[in-house]
Amino acid sequence: MNLKLTRIAPTPSGFLHLGNLYSFLVTKALAEETGAKILLRIDDLDRERYRTEYVQDIFDTLEFMEISYDQGPKTVQDFEQEWSQIHRMNSYLEALEEIREKRLVFACDCTRKKIQQLDSSGYYLGHCQVRNIPLERAETCWRMDTFDTDFIKIKTYSTGEKSYVLPEDSAFFIVRKKDKLPAYQLTSVIDDVHYGVDLIVRGNDLLGSTLDQQIVANGLDLTSFQEATFHHHQLLKGPKNKKLSKSAGATSIQFLRKEGKKLGDIYQILGEMIGAKEQIADFESFKTQLIP
Repeated sequence: MNLKLTRIAPTPSGFLHLGNLYSFLVTKALAEETGAKILLRIDDLDRERYRTEYVQDIFDTLEFMEISYDQGPKTVQDFEQEWSQIHRMNSYLEALEEIREKRLVFACDCTRKKIQQLDSSGYYLGHCQVRNIPLERAETCWRMDTFDTDFIKIKTYSTGEKSYVLPEDSAFFIVRKKDKLPAYQLTSVIDDVHYGVDLIVRGNDLLGSTLDQQIVANGLDLTSFQEATFHHHQLLKGPKNKKLSKSAGATSIQFLRKEGKKLGDIYQILGEMIGAKEQIADFESFKTQLIP
C-alpha cells in the first residue's frame, strides 16, 4: 500500500502524555510501512487553552523520542507565523457557508444541563431540529443534521472498506460553536484536504470523529477525504484502566523526562502498557510488535 502523507495532529491544550506518544509512534511505523511522509499539524483553534509552552512541549517531545517529520513547523515562532489554524480561518468559514447553503445544519441553543435533562444518557438526540431557530441567533451553535444518515463507509488500513452505523454520542455533532468559531470536526477535515493527507491514524476512541468527519466530507463533496485510509489503534490505559488525559501529570512525557527517564525507559513503559509479549527497548522493537 503506497500512501503519500499522514499526520501527527496534537492540540496544545496541555503537556503531551504517553497516549499521545503511542499514537505518534504508530503513525511513524505506518508511515514507514506505506512510504507516506509525515506532516506535523498542530490544532490550535481552542484559544482559551492554548499556551506557547504546550506548543514547545510538542517539539521537545518529538525531538526527545527521535520522531522526525517531513512537513510542518520547526519552532513556536514558525508555527504561529506560518502554520497556525488561524491562517486557514477563511477556508473554514467558506466551508461553513457552503454547509449552510446546502441546509445541512440546524441551530441549537441547548446547554449541557438541558441536554442531560432531555435524555439521561447525556447524548444530544436532535431536539432543536424541529424548533427552526434562526442560524444567526446569538448564543446558538450549528449542528449537522444526521437524522437520515445511513451506513458510513471508511477505508481501513488493516481490513479494507468497512461500514459503520453512527453511534448516538456522535449524532448531530457541532460544526460551529456558540462563539461562532468553527468546530473540530469541520476544521480537521478542511486541514487534511488542504495538506493532501491520505492516511489518518488515531485512537479507537475517535472512531466516532472519523464517522462525523466523513459526513462533513460527503456534505462538502471532498472526495480526497472520503477516499483516505484510516487506522484506529488501541488506547493506552492508565491506573484503574482509565483513559489517559493531559491533566494527569504522572503520564506526561515532560514529567517522566524530569524524573530522569531516558528514551529506552519510555519505550519499556509503553511496552508494558500495551502488554507487549517481548520487551520493547527502541523504535524497531516497537514497530516489530506493532507490525509483525
